[in-house]
Amino acid sequence: MWELLLPSVTGVAAGVLNAMGGGGTFVALPALVACGLSPVTANAVSRIALVPGAVASTWVYRRELTQVGPVPTVRLTAVSGAGGAVGAALLLTLPASSFDTAAPWLLAFATLVLAVGPRLSSGLVGALGRPVGMGPRTLLAGQFALAVYGGYFGGAVGIMMLALWSIGLGLDAAVTNPMRIAQLAAVYLTATVLFLAASDALRTPLLLTAMLAGAVLGGWSGAHLARALPPRALRAVILTTATATTVLYFLRD
Repeated sequence: MWELLLPSVTGVAAGVLNAMGGGGTFVALPALVACGLSPVTANAVSRIALVPGAVASTWVYRRELTQVGPVPTVRLTAVSGAGGAVGAALLLTLPASSFDTAAPWLLAFATLVLAVGPRLSSGLVGALGRPVGMGPRTLLAGQFALAVYGGYFGGAVGIMMLALWSIGLGLDAAVTNPMRIAQLAAVYLTATVLFLAASDALRTPLLLTAMLAGAVLGGWSGAHLARALPPRALRAVILTTATATTVLYFLRD
């Protein structure tokens, strides 16, 4: 029961965090490692499990999706999906030891983005007096790079998307949050196809099902709660979780 309770509760928490501001990877990945999975398998299982939650959140936000700058939503989503597939392929192709070595540093980088990303975005925009003014090609290239990172690891990738759109286009994070969730769903979905076909994720069906069920509940409820919880309080919770997880990963190594 403990082995099923932990991923279920963690799935709920990860779904809520992803729907409200990002950071689901920070709770999903270490919980699955604690259940005995290798980091690579845990990463694949968490990505698969979080897909339905992201889709559920996108459905809740479906009427609030807005185009990101000059790029049509269909094209942006296609680029996100392609990058997610490339990132997943890298995770499955590179030696497992590469991810084991990179995971703590990726967590540290993602935590740094969570901590200073919004201030950096507003600082750059304030210094320039205007957004950078990204064209469609530059925006799509940046989106593809983030999607590759999202397919390979995923920690704080949604925060990075909001930062890219804020710096490059001057878009408000609150307005683009629904689109962030939709793009995360695209990244996770294509990565999931490869993970189901080539990873060991299906060898732990009970853990996968437990986290998946929790993530759906969390993604659905989190999208509704996001409208009520103050953004500052939410960021504090996510940042605390991210920092603690990063420290634990370095101590573990």
